[in-house]
Amino acid sequence: MEKRVEIERSIIKKYKKPIWHRFIGACKDYQLVQAGDVIAVCISGGKDSFLLAKCMQHLARHSDVPFEVKFLCMDPGYRAENRALIEENAEKMGIPLHIFETDIFDSVANVTQSPCYLCARMRRGHLYKNAQALGCNKIALGHHFDDVIETALMSMIWGAELKTMLPKLHSTNYPGMELIRPLYLVREADILAWKRYNDLRFLQCACRFTEQDESEASAGHGARGQTKELVRLLRQMNPKADINIFHSLHNANLNMLPGYTLDGKLHSFLDEYDS
Repeated sequence: MEKRVEIERSIIKKYKKPIWHRFIGACKDYQLVQAGDVIAVCISGGKDSFLLAKCMQHLARHSDVPFEVKFLCMDPGYRAENRALIEENAEKMGIPLHIFETDIFDSVANVTQSPCYLCARMRRGHLYKNAQALGCNKIALGHHFDDVIETALMSMIWGAELKTMLPKLHSTNYPGMELIRPLYLVREADILAWKRYNDLRFLQCACRFTEQDESEASAGHGARGQTKELVRLLRQMNPKADINIFHSLHNANLNMLPGYTLDGKLHSFLDEYDS
């Protein structure tokens, strides 16, 4: 059987419940895909974005809701071998990539304060701009369930704020554009299992300065890696800890919070305390 077909079948057969059903669940629960959408699936070269590409491709072929997908990949200055790996995986998986080039890596090479933050903002802007040029009204990113809860914990521990990634949001700089995250309910462990089952190798990080394939990646580095380890320890205490964190983000009880921010305005429980 052709490799592309094997990969597609594994998503809707072997990993139907942990991947396909949760992907479809997020699309329905958060109303991510509407009739007439033209969605740019943004591919970084990692496992998450390539899985998302295959899920969106299959959905577009078989959905009762007519929409179109395009596959957008930005080369911010990859080494030749990493660019080649992305192109090889796209061909193997039957994904028609539209690749455009930027000099983002050169632009942030000498930045010492928050280079990753600056790089991410620049990448997002280029993706919106090029997606819009292709006639798209949405971009789809490969963030998953673990990213959501890790971001919430990182915001609390390092940012003194409770917030996380939303399943979708409107762009403030590109009117009419929207960002969606269809893997919002899919666990990273299941994505890794899918990758191993199909004997696939992807880039671990898109950054020229840290890029490596997943077989070489070491866990526990940086705030994200440390938070992953924290979640692992919490699961040992309570196997449902990550699920409860996720659900708590959907069930915030504002009556029992001393303060919250809405539309940029800070509110305190004292505002209505004596009323």
